[in-house]
Amino acid sequence: MMNLRHIEVFHAVYETGSVSAAARALNVSQPSVSKVLKHAESRIGFSLFQSVRGRLVPTNEAHILFREARELYNRVESLRETTKNLRRGDDGFLRLGVLPSIGLEIAPSAIAKFRRENPDVSVELQTLHNDDVLRSLYERQTDLTIGFDAPHHPRLRERIVGTGELVGLFRKDDLPDSPERISLDAFKGHDLIRLTGAGMVGNLFSNELSVEAFGEATIFVQTYYVAAALVRHGAGVAVVDEFTARASRGTDLEFRPLTDKAEINVYCVHLEDRPLSRTAKKFIKVLEAEIKSSRT
Repeated sequence: MMNLRHIEVFHAVYETGSVSAAARALNVSQPSVSKVLKHAESRIGFSLFQSVRGRLVPTNEAHILFREARELYNRVESLRETTKNLRRGDDGFLRLGVLPSIGLEIAPSAIAKFRRENPDVSVELQTLHNDDVLRSLYERQTDLTIGFDAPHHPRLRERIVGTGELVGLFRKDDLPDSPERISLDAFKGHDLIRLTGAGMVGNLFSNELSVEAFGEATIFVQTYYVAAALVRHGAGVAVVDEFTARASRGTDLEFRPLTDKAEINVYCVHLEDRPLSRTAKKFIKVLEAEIKSSRT
C-alpha cells in the first residue's frame, strides 16, 4: 500500500513529468524523490512510470491510480490550508470571498472605505463561484462570503445585506431611446446570452426565456461580467444583476430594469459554528452602506 508520502511524490512526478521538476516542486532533493518513488513501486508491485526520451511517462496503471490519488492529495492539501488559516487567526485579518459580480465594483469600493476607517486590518479578497462557498468557508480560506444565493446547508448562516434587481444589458445602438423599464419582448430579434451555473439568480429566467421568442442561444456563460463583455462586443443582449451592469455601463453600453421587476438579495454567509468577528461585523456595516448608496 502507498502511504501519504508516496502519494505526494507520485502526484508531483505525474504532474511535472520528471524527478527533477518534482523535487523542485516539493523542495527536496532528486535522490529523495527517486528513493520514495522506487519504494512506492516496490510496495504496490508494479511500475508507475517509464522513461521515454528522457521524460517519465505514466504507465496505464499510473493513469488509473492518479484519479484516486488526486482526490486524496487534494484533501491533504485542504487540511494543510485549513491548518495554516487557523494558525493565522482572526485578529487584524479579514478573508472575503465574493462572486465576480460583487468583485467588480461593490466589494472593492467597500474594502477601500473599510480600510480607511480600519488601517490596521489586512483584507484578503478572492472571487468565488456559488459551488465554492461551502468549501472556502469550511477550509477557512474565507471568513465571510458575499453573493446572491444563500446555500442551504446546516453549517451555514446567512444575512441579507442589500438588494438589487436583474436588468437588461444592451448596446445603445441596438436599442436606442429605451424606456425607463424594459420588457423582455424588446430583446426579440437579438441573440440572448444565457447564464449557466450561476445559482438561483442565474436560473431565474431560464424557464421564461423561450426558444420561440429568442431562438436557440448560441453563447452560454457562467459569470455576469463575461456576459457583459460579450454584449459590449456585439454578441447579443443579456439579463444580468444591476451591480455588473453599473460597473459595465459606458458610452457604448446601457441597462434598464425589467418591466416585470425581479429583485435579488445580496447575502453574507458564514459558518454557524464560527460567529462573526468584530472586524467582520464592521465590514458588513460598510458593505450595507455601499450597496445602498450604489443604487441611489
